[in-house]
Amino acid sequence: MSVLTQSPYLLYSDGKGNIFEDTSLYATGRAGWDALPVPEEDWIELPEGGNLYELPGRRGIGIDVRTGDLRLCDKGWAVAAFIPPAHTGLYIAAYETTDQDAPTLPLFCYTAAAWFDNKFYVPAVRIEQDIRQECAGFDDEVIEHGVDKFLKAYPHNRLVKHLAENCCNTYHCPAARNYFMGRWECPIPSSPACNANCIGCISFQPSDEEIVSTQDRLTFKPSAEEIVEYTVPHLETAPYPIVSYGQGCEGEPLLMWETIRQSIIEIRKHTPRGSININTNGSKPAAVRALCEAGLDSIRVSTNSARKHIYEAYYRPNNYQFEDIVESLKVVRSFGGWASINYFVFPGMTDSVEEYEALRKLIIDTDLNMIQWRNFNIDPDWYLGKINVYDSGDLLGIKQLQELIHEEFPQVKYGYFNPPMERIKGNYERDFAH
Repeated sequence: MSVLTQSPYLLYSDGKGNIFEDTSLYATGRAGWDALPVPEEDWIELPEGGNLYELPGRRGIGIDVRTGDLRLCDKGWAVAAFIPPAHTGLYIAAYETTDQDAPTLPLFCYTAAAWFDNKFYVPAVRIEQDIRQECAGFDDEVIEHGVDKFLKAYPHNRLVKHLAENCCNTYHCPAARNYFMGRWECPIPSSPACNANCIGCISFQPSDEEIVSTQDRLTFKPSAEEIVEYTVPHLETAPYPIVSYGQGCEGEPLLMWETIRQSIIEIRKHTPRGSININTNGSKPAAVRALCEAGLDSIRVSTNSARKHIYEAYYRPNNYQFEDIVESLKVVRSFGGWASINYFVFPGMTDSVEEYEALRKLIIDTDLNMIQWRNFNIDPDWYLGKINVYDSGDLLGIKQLQELIHEEFPQVKYGYFNPPMERIKGNYERDFAH
């Protein structure tokens, strides 16, 4: 891995799919609404599987190499990076929207990007050593064979058909692709409905909204029999096996908790192997308790913030509130289960002093096991405007936030993925998919 000896240069796009460097400007990063210099040690080479894209109607903000002043790049549109799973971005791409007709950006992450010595760079850390979604680990031939094999093995199973035709073949979902390779975490889409109206929902957007969902939502209610039919063989044969209710291509799984409870009971009648997990908004603590009584091993609750008013401004919950997600985490811990938060990292919000104090309280109140530091897939300006935040307050920086939390709560694990039972019960730092 290259170590920078100076700040890298700003990137811009000509609007025709070509990206260039502007050697008159050093790249900056963004936290909240502000463009900032990025410490040289925070830049890493763009990891394999990362992508670059232009931000139409927006000009990148750089530092003039001669004067040291901030100024716009007028040579083309700003450029941002998508960084692959297992990496957490430290700064967003810094830009100013100069075109009044600039489109709202689609639901991807917008990490700062730069260029130096024939390499692309991003300000990021590798937060997770698990390789389960590494591009190099996917074999298209094996996946294609797996899809064909499982569709023949489960000809009437609507979930297997959905995972094959939608998740794997249409959207190239890494979790679905891993399932068809017979390894690690197996997704269980469970609910077509949701009890939140998340601003950045990736599977449903109102027809009058200016952004579109990135994938189509599950359209049916699976039965417990369908779930059990394909998950038991996975748990019995896959290495480091996990089955996970709740995926990006659906609504809220706790709305189907009775079906999930029935399926967990049946799964455990057939096999004690592996981990049973739910990815959820944590809105129904009583349902979570029922699932724990049935044999649920772990929970991952998604949140954009540890602060009630920021959470509810984004999730816009129906018939539940922030206190319910806290209670759900407590319930799982009371059963000795593994409790994680799927923490949407937004530099300038996540690393505010106010958020840091709220996160500390959440960890203490819930006895949290793990933080999954996930990049927030959303247009930065659009998001901040939607939740009505125009002043982030004092900032720590994402890296310092992570260091402070780790220092005070060394038992709280960091990562990007749900850990298998072997990792939960064994050496967390060393046991990962390989």
